[in-house]
Amino acid sequence: MEIKRSSYQGVFNIIRFNWHFYLLAILFIALLFTGFLFFSFPWNKICITLSVILFITSLISLLVSFYVYDRSDLYLLKWLENLNDKKVLIVNAGFDEITDIVKSKFPEADIVTCDFYNPVKHTEVSIKRARIAYPPTPDTVKVETKNLPFENKEFDFIIAMLSLHEIRNSEERLIFFNELNRILKSSGHVFVTEHLRDINNFMAYTLGFFHFHSKAVWKKTFRESGFTLIEEIKTTPFITTFNITNNGSSN
Repeated sequence: MEIKRSSYQGVFNIIRFNWHFYLLAILFIALLFTGFLFFSFPWNKICITLSVILFITSLISLLVSFYVYDRSDLYLLKWLENLNDKKVLIVNAGFDEITDIVKSKFPEADIVTCDFYNPVKHTEVSIKRARIAYPPTPDTVKVETKNLPFENKEFDFIIAMLSLHEIRNSEERLIFFNELNRILKSSGHVFVTEHLRDINNFMAYTLGFFHFHSKAVWKKTFRESGFTLIEEIKTTPFITTFNITNNGSSN
């Protein structure tokens, strides 16, 4: 049976985990509108223009998030192969939205979920709020990015959904992908789903797109950790899934 998400679950979580940004936007809009009321030309025109721009950009970010997380087929995971009778690792940063979905789609798969969140290294307040709202399940394996507690060539597939951008440090990210290479079976596949630091996400999130990594950064990480990029899948104009394989290599 397919797992159903509530109609506004995605955009609600965006606001819930990042409410400080929207509160600041509201405060700035109110401040600028006050300036419009009390200042004379040309400062009143500048204030009202800036307040309108800030309102529109905030609204666009929410509308895009609503489309991506609540109206697109992102969580149908159509790009996944048949995982039944395969051993699968699902990687998250403390906010797991897909384990139950994958289990429902592939009931015969052997699924392990791991959480690499480290509050010292991964300091985004949104992750902390997400972990409070959705605590890891008891069977989630707590891991360190530098040393995954799994055997060499243990998994057929590895899935990382909207989580690996939280590894901000390039050296830590490379070490982690080397570990993924080590535990992946020969010619196994890793699916990395992310927003990118590109024009589409800039138009949607303005300066918020700096929270994501560019396609060039991802490709460099894949290449230096021994992976080959097989396919780029655009679920929406704002989300990319990279299908990578180790072609039997092991670091």
